Amino acid sequence: MGRYESRREEEQRHVSVVPAEVLPGGARAVTGTPRAAAAELAPRARLWPSLVAVYRAQLSRARVARIPLLFVATFQSVGILIMMRGVVDGGHEAEAVVAGSAVLVVAFVALNLLAQYFGQLRASGGLDHYATLPVPPAAVVLGAAGAYASFTVPGTLVTAVFGCVLFGLPLTHLWVLAAVIPLAGAALSGLGAAFGLLAPRPELATVLGQLGMSAALLLGVLPPDRMPEAVRFARDLLPSTYGVEAVARTFGPHPDWAFVLGDLAVCAAVGVVSLAVATWAYRRAAVR
Repeated sequence: MGRYESRREEEQRHVSVVPAEVLPGGARAVTGTPRAAAAELAPRARLWPSLVAVYRAQLSRARVARIPLLFVATFQSVGILIMMRGVVDGGHEAEAVVAGSAVLVVAFVALNLLAQYFGQLRASGGLDHYATLPVPPAAVVLGAAGAYASFTVPGTLVTAVFGCVLFGLPLTHLWVLAAVIPLAGAALSGLGAAFGLLAPRPELATVLGQLGMSAALLLGVLPPDRMPEAVRFARDLLPSTYGVEAVARTFGPHPDWAFVLGDLAVCAAVGVVSLAVATWAYRRAAVR
């Protein structure tokens, strides 16, 4: 019995002199070792690869659900063209109607649908999923906005071609839509995303999106020459107005491309600002 106790005391002495570096809970085991360096988090993903990944995911997810709504947006714009054909004969008024109806498809998707999407995403806790991913907030906003804007291309082209045929306008310079759709879409998508992310409830986000789309309808489709001065001032504050003006200017026999580029530059500047606001709104909503 005495021999067993002396052997146990000797083992305890050997254990008591174990260095702190090899203990799992020791301070030195945590710092200054290759294992601790390997446990560090990986760097955040870069903006462009993250944006492409979010864009593809949003495009595949919304493809089935948004096609019927895109049909509604196109049908709505075509119906407005047919209705205005009984009021407007031609000239500058017809150019404004056709250009406004084409850009209205972009406004319907970018303002209305995107505001609803981000409003529902915030209410359902979907932002928490994106917040756990190592992607920049700008990639989430730009990827979703780009995916939704992509759905507007067929409807905008169909509306513009139908309007030109209906009112007898030339189709020569409709290629300008290749610049108008992304630039006006960026400006309106940023506003739509900000509406959805800043609204306290998804119902309010839906209302804000529909109000913005209605403003684009009333101020963009109706000829500006017949509007009061106060309404014209409100029209100048709407980002889609400059996309409408850029398209309408190309219907003339000799378009003034300097003014067209100026309108596109305004759309681009507003797009940068509105997407920056939407990114800030995303950061604000994700941390709450």
